[in-house]
Amino acid sequence: MPERMSPVDAAWLQMEEPTSLMVITAVLWFDEPVDWARLTELVHERLVVPYPRFRQRAVPGGLLSAPSWEDMPGFSVEAHLRRTRLPPPGGPDALAPLVGESMSTPLDSSRPLWELHLFDGYESGSALLVRVHHAIADGIALGRVLMSLTDASAEGRREDQGFREPEPVPGAWSRLLGGARKVADSAQAAWKRGGELWAEPIQLMDLAVEGARGASAISRLLTLTQDPPSPFTGQLGRLKRVAWSRPVPLEQVREIGHGTGSTANDVLMAVVAGTLRRYVCARDASAEDLRAVVPVNLRPLHEPLPRTLGNRFGMVFLPLPVGVEEPVARLWELKRRMDALKRSPEAALVFGLLTAAGFVPAPVERVAVEVMRRKSSLVLTNVPGPRRPVYLAGARLSGMAFWVPMAGRLGLGLSLFSYAGHMTLGVAADAGLVPDPRELIEDFEAELTSLAQAVRDAGRAPEAP
Repeated sequence: MPERMSPVDAAWLQMEEPTSLMVITAVLWFDEPVDWARLTELVHERLVVPYPRFRQRAVPGGLLSAPSWEDMPGFSVEAHLRRTRLPPPGGPDALAPLVGESMSTPLDSSRPLWELHLFDGYESGSALLVRVHHAIADGIALGRVLMSLTDASAEGRREDQGFREPEPVPGAWSRLLGGARKVADSAQAAWKRGGELWAEPIQLMDLAVEGARGASAISRLLTLTQDPPSPFTGQLGRLKRVAWSRPVPLEQVREIGHGTGSTANDVLMAVVAGTLRRYVCARDASAEDLRAVVPVNLRPLHEPLPRTLGNRFGMVFLPLPVGVEEPVARLWELKRRMDALKRSPEAALVFGLLTAAGFVPAPVERVAVEVMRRKSSLVLTNVPGPRRPVYLAGARLSGMAFWVPMAGRLGLGLSLFSYAGHMTLGVAADAGLVPDPRELIEDFEAELTSLAQAVRDAGRAPEAP
């Protein structure tokens, strides 16, 4: 029997367009070759068996009916796995164009919406390309699912992968995040009850906007001005390009944070703002503040994932201080803006809007998507990974980069992923807007060095050893 798709998951299915595919993409690279037979077995045992969505296909809804999930007749794990050898010498320069090509290609809608592609000959080991449609789950949940394929040793010893809530902050932010999660729980309960399609989103929004802060957040969302033109905005094409950085020690980021009273997340967001400024100024464009759509996880990391996975996250619109020239001043302004967002229930509000969007026809939803496009210029995510090294099919995971969909017809996506004491930046961009995303990687690395030096010169952090 088909299973009705949740409204939020349906929203992501309906949001897909040829120039903006709603697919989460990840690249994992390994020190040694990955054992193909073991990988196939692990995917079956730890992905397909425990999570039904990986053996179900999405059935679009009609004018008055919601999309649904149905079991795929004759499902085969092998049909979703591919294997290719990279031409020597392999490495990021050989793999990145292939990843960009895959991001330009829709998943086959006639079968379950995911695929894995193993590349042999990636430097001394292997690389694994993973593509999963956003309708199956959000990025945090999929990250946890991917890491469930890994072990604590090459021999296959399993243990807690060390996922933790990043930098918990007591006080208002914890209360608001708890409230947002209650909204998400209420929405899911309402959907499971099969409540009236139009009444439930209204009840959800009542929960989200309760109190003066909620009213203020609604006012802010409705009155956000259009983002200024920049090299990152314009007409989208189908072709996408990607790049990723070398792993950066998180201790380098924390040192800057300790010296300025900022969190590591504040530092990384400020470095991203400086990166965008460098790129814009190099093209003689006006360095004006740009707004980023930042997902906020509403599923506690200590809770087990449900078998049905799904999406449980909200979003906030973060104004990046691209217009601030001095690096330390830019960090302090970024921190001030982040602290203001932490006092707002905006993430819960957007979750409510996404839920409501899942109840409306696709053309109506696309109108809402267009509003998002005008009010932001990029998608920016920061996802925590395992704190200790892990192994997949006997091979040690050396690093990972990922990219969430550039929803809202946006042309740039930046993703930060932390793993085993290091952080990697992934860049995905529309090829017509950002022809060579490696330039943004170079700007990011230069900006991180520049901010660290500026903090030391200001006497707010100890000299690096």
